[in-house]
Amino acid sequence: MASQSPIPAKEKPAVCWKLRTRTLAFSSRPLIMGIVNVTPDSFSDGGRFFSPSAAIEHGLRLEAEGADLLDIGGESTRPYAQPVSADDERKRVEQTLRSLVQQCRIPISIDTSKASVAKAALEAGVEIINDVTGLEGDPAMLRVGLEFGAAVCAMHMQGGPQTMQDNPQYHDSRHGGVTEEIFAYLQQRRDALLHYGIEKEKICLDPGVGFGKTHQHNLTLLANCGRFLDLGQPLLVGHSHKGFIGKVLGDKEASRIAGSVGVALSLARQSVQILRVHDVAATRQALELFLATGGLDRDAGRIS
Repeated sequence: MASQSPIPAKEKPAVCWKLRTRTLAFSSRPLIMGIVNVTPDSFSDGGRFFSPSAAIEHGLRLEAEGADLLDIGGESTRPYAQPVSADDERKRVEQTLRSLVQQCRIPISIDTSKASVAKAALEAGVEIINDVTGLEGDPAMLRVGLEFGAAVCAMHMQGGPQTMQDNPQYHDSRHGGVTEEIFAYLQQRRDALLHYGIEKEKICLDPGVGFGKTHQHNLTLLANCGRFLDLGQPLLVGHSHKGFIGKVLGDKEASRIAGSVGVALSLARQSVQILRVHDVAATRQALELFLATGGLDRDAGRIS
């Protein structure tokens, strides 16, 4: 689907993201967030990094490959995934978190919707709370984030993992309605976080590709991600290895690495600031060549 006509920006795109103890500055290349799933049932890696030793080794490898930050998660949020208790989720990630915080030079994010897990991660030195429920799933999450001065990423999800792919619907999605509906939600969440006391510079937003969206919803969102920059917050997009790639390619069993990289280049063209990916080396190399060969029009409003 063709992208919508440009809409005048309401706010200037964010130029940095303030974390707990440091600030990430954005440049012409999107920052790369490497994914470390400490789960037995992830859709993408099938539990390859479930043991702490494997997860730690993987995190260090992603840093060496060029990741700018790491996102550690102990509960799968794939469609129809079984929920995990807070205690089990915390036990899955705690050793990995402590080790990577000590060994990595790059910031670490905790991917959780449970306040107690986030609190334990922040006590271990994590900088970011990445919450697929938009910091709405656990009433205590906002308090924990504010208490620790954490950066936060609020994502859009229609429903929950057990229901989100049953029958997702948006108003007039053929004409970009899904983009505007999610824009309104992210605007509301940003304003709610600000009202609670979270600093504007610490708030990142994520449209939630694959979370309560049909195949066409995902394609429409990805073609129009630049619209979300109008909110004036850092934008994070997690498209990597998701099902829409296999559907576009016409082969559900095909490797999704090249497809994920292709989407990353499209998002870079739209000035998305942070890409959450599994394949750090391939993404980093593709972005470097994309920039080196004129992939971006530097007079078209890129962040400098």
